[in-house]
Amino acid sequence: MSKKHIEECVRTSLEGYFRDLRGTEPDGMYDMMVRVVEKPLLEVVMQHAEHNQSRAAEWLGLNRNTLRKKLLEHKLIK
Repeated sequence: MSKKHIEECVRTSLEGYFRDLRGTEPDGMYDMMVRVVEKPLLEVVMQHAEHNQSRAAEWLGLNRNTLRKKLLEHKLIK
């Protein structure tokens, strides 16, 4: 899957989101989108990194402490 395909999936989903709103103005879309995309991203990367936080952080281009904070926020670790 190419980056362009991922972009198109996001674009299509957002168009559907606006259709579902039926004219109601959205609120807090940026934070909503970041959280909606971030959790599955973290889940998949952690799985492929065999739950090695240092490796996953490197793949994501994040500091390990930042990754750990995000994993806690999404309740992916305790």
